[in-house]
Amino acid sequence: MDSSQSFLHCRREDPKRIWERRAPLTPKGVKELVEGGVNVEIEHCDRRVFKDEEYIAAGASIAHTLSNSHIILGIKEPPLAEILTSGITAPLNSAWANRGYVKIPRTHLMFSHTVKGQAYNMPLLAKFVVQKGRRTPNAGLIPRIVDYEMLTDESGKRTVGFGWFAGVAGVLESLSSMAQSHLENGIATPFLSTPRPHTHPTLQSIRQALRTIGDRIAQGGIPPALGPFVVGLTGNGNVAHGCLDILQELPIEKVEIKDLHTLVKNPDTPLNKIYLAHAKPQDYFIRRDGQPYDRAHYYAYPQSYRSTFHEKVCCLIFPFLLFPFPLFYTFHSAAHPLSLALDRARAFKGFRFRNIGDISCDIEGGLQFLTKSTTLTAPSYKITPPPLPGVSLPEVQMMAVDILPATLPLDASVSFERAVLPFVWRIVAGYMRAEGVGGFLDEALEHATIARRGELMEGYRSLEYGLANFWKREERSFRENGRGKPVPENRTQDSRGERREKKKKVLMLGSGMVARPAVEVIARRGDVQLVVVSNSLVELEKLSKEFLNIQYRVVDVDDWEPMEALIGESDVVVSLLPVPFHARVARKCLQDRKHLVTASYVTPEMFALHDKAVAANVLFLNEIGLDPGIDHLTALDLISRLQSDGQIIQSFTSFCGGLPAPDVEHTPLRYKFSWNPRGVLQAALASAKFWLKGENHTIPDGDVLKNVFPDVPVTDEIKLEGLANRSSIAYREAYRLFSTQNRTFVRGTLRYPGFSSLMDSFRSLGFLNAQDQIYLPNWHSFVRLCIAQQLGIKGEATATLPPDAITRLVPSENIQDLHSALEWLGLVPTLHAAYTYTKPLPPLPSGAMAPINIFAYLLAHQLAYKPHERDMVVLSHEIITRDPHTAQERVYTSSLIEYGTDRSSAMARTVGIPVGIAALLVLDGKIELRGVARPLHESVYMPVLSGLEEFGLNMKETVRSLGKVKRTVESALKESWKREVKDVLEESVSGSEKWIKQDVQKDVQIL
Repeated sequence: MDSSQSFLHCRREDPKRIWERRAPLTPKGVKELVEGGVNVEIEHCDRRVFKDEEYIAAGASIAHTLSNSHIILGIKEPPLAEILTSGITAPLNSAWANRGYVKIPRTHLMFSHTVKGQAYNMPLLAKFVVQKGRRTPNAGLIPRIVDYEMLTDESGKRTVGFGWFAGVAGVLESLSSMAQSHLENGIATPFLSTPRPHTHPTLQSIRQALRTIGDRIAQGGIPPALGPFVVGLTGNGNVAHGCLDILQELPIEKVEIKDLHTLVKNPDTPLNKIYLAHAKPQDYFIRRDGQPYDRAHYYAYPQSYRSTFHEKVCCLIFPFLLFPFPLFYTFHSAAHPLSLALDRARAFKGFRFRNIGDISCDIEGGLQFLTKSTTLTAPSYKITPPPLPGVSLPEVQMMAVDILPATLPLDASVSFERAVLPFVWRIVAGYMRAEGVGGFLDEALEHATIARRGELMEGYRSLEYGLANFWKREERSFRENGRGKPVPENRTQDSRGERREKKKKVLMLGSGMVARPAVEVIARRGDVQLVVVSNSLVELEKLSKEFLNIQYRVVDVDDWEPMEALIGESDVVVSLLPVPFHARVARKCLQDRKHLVTASYVTPEMFALHDKAVAANVLFLNEIGLDPGIDHLTALDLISRLQSDGQIIQSFTSFCGGLPAPDVEHTPLRYKFSWNPRGVLQAALASAKFWLKGENHTIPDGDVLKNVFPDVPVTDEIKLEGLANRSSIAYREAYRLFSTQNRTFVRGTLRYPGFSSLMDSFRSLGFLNAQDQIYLPNWHSFVRLCIAQQLGIKGEATATLPPDAITRLVPSENIQDLHSALEWLGLVPTLHAAYTYTKPLPPLPSGAMAPINIFAYLLAHQLAYKPHERDMVVLSHEIITRDPHTAQERVYTSSLIEYGTDRSSAMARTVGIPVGIAALLVLDGKIELRGVARPLHESVYMPVLSGLEEFGLNMKETVRSLGKVKRTVESALKESWKREVKDVLEESVSGSEKWIKQDVQKDVQIL
């Protein structure tokens, strides 16, 4: 071959793809290139539709190596080992050579299946991109990769592809599959003779065979037992056009969707025709607000539409040919739409909607019950629909061959070459001239170039995220295995030998105030299907507007049957429901062996499931929000680093609180809610235990509000008070701070001054009573009825309370603030409130409720954030250490102050983001813990912390000598704590304290 010319190589396809016989160039195209001065090499292949001899006759040479090639063409992506990334000698007399270049980069053209960030092909893309921070010699010689999928004409329409052939082959495979299904049900139809596309040499011979079938139908008709024969079709692109084209060989009569029912029910409908129902989105999508279907609006807000396809179309057709189909059904109905469609179909003659051809082969996509692709060897499989009460439903046969264009290798190759050859000529010209020659073809090639010289091109920089994850897996695998063995992924292999991603499923229960950030974290992963369940359609539609891989289900929390079904279909369940529901969810997860993630404290009911969860090999990860959650992660990280440095930790304090920002209007509690108030009220009733001055201190149930730390100096900017938070003692061992040298261990909650005193007054009046129920005739009766319960007054006597009723319950020094607060909340008539407030009260509860629930409902309304107001989260750890060698004492602080934004509250971000990160880690199998667990192990808190950094949730750390600190948190706690309560015996530990301690000890022992 003449070395002054550029070499073009047509490689063979991956041998694993046994049905792939297409070629990017035909002998005719090769001859044209050779005559134009191009050296063409063809890699030997006995499977290809064109023989080696045909290429030789056209002027090509047969090669067994790619080493001489400047330009390498294929159809699909090649095996990784066969991708040449080294430079190639510049053609003599080319502009490259004339400029002094000895080596130049190659060019690969293929359908790379990387442009959507497909994780399974990141190893291929990594061959063309240099990892950031890694020094790579000769990076400028790394080849260019051009993806056919991105080649477009001047209007932006794709120019290279096989969609039309997929449509033709899909029709043939679907009709053949359907004919076999009918035969199994005792009916032979003319479609038994349907030509399978790979059994014919040309498309013309296929058309002739199909015309013969059409003639038989026109003359003899379809068996009467089937009734009118209706073919359903969706889509309007190249694939749909291919379907319509080949169907014209049959005696087709088009029918509108609105006329389908009449046509099928009419006994006089002729049976010597094939009726084609081409469904458009406007035929079956109903907009929930009553407006007509709008394509742009649908793609922007898909959850604003309800699909009626299973009601209007499915039950009336025989084979259903699909491509592309945006949504078979909206995830809204309790019963599965496939089952509903089959149930409706029973009213019509024949075996309607028993056969589906998904030509798109979009696994769990438009047809969410399509669970796998099929092969030409076994083109169909049967699925069993979800049952309906008292109804026996038939199986449905699915055809989902994923390599349909390859069944027409000759015609598909000719068509492909016709589209791609102009671009090949332009690339050849570029090698001779060292640059493009200008014009639209060069612009199109530039647009389709994913990477060049080791760098992603501008339009594909978003792929850096997928590449970074791939490189992280490779590095981790190398560390763990001592070699670069790939870490297994959740993927399957299809008939092409390609690794096809199988979507992982996350079920989120609850769509309340903290859900949005968790949804955003999970839904940004294209390989994850997120289903959000709530009883609020408004909240669900808000959440699902931005991401197309989100579905929702409107289910009341008491409607357990659909909830159980959804749990069974998921890989990981995230429960954002109120705490009392977690244990029930966990028991169902245990039954179905599903992992569970919650942001709530571990309860005794949850902890009781630990051994069973271990036996079932599932993880129930709790306490992964803010407090508990981020407080655990950041504290353990700092403690671990200090202990690794040999420091002795003498004091640990950690305080956290969600508060209104300082610029928000003052309320009686100086508090507002961006989440359910019930949790705050319930926490005020809990006991607390902590370690201070080398002693255990216990606060009994209900007394936390009376025993406040009045000044907790975690920041110089804001004065805050603190409440002891549950059992700090239980976490000493988990935090590895059980040494006798540790004199203080306190975890607490932050509030503005005055919160605890006023909330304790509310408690004293009975507002936090969770045991009894009251019925409110009006809001002003709430105070009276609660006080009556507290004083044991019943019956008609509750109408008039003793004059000293309030002073019996509340200290006199607190009554003035209490009365002003009650006026402000609207619970007593307003005379001279210290705060002016005119917000109307919410509607009265419809029935009897516990006072704590009524009060939570009222606070959620009266103390909600206004649109312009923002919340604030403050988290601060203080650790005092002593150097064992120098005895020097240091004060380490680690703090996070986060403010809410227009998009999400600070509380929502700091709870939802760690929940989302943890759910994905569990989903990806990156957390090996099993049983009921907290994020107390390095295998959990380190990767979650890394994820939090990506979202800007970073702790700010400082260190100072103890002598230079004006006032430590520990010293402030010591000054304010006047009680001298000491637990001498372990037997005095409460029952709840025992199980918490056991639970934490178990966490420490794991791994």
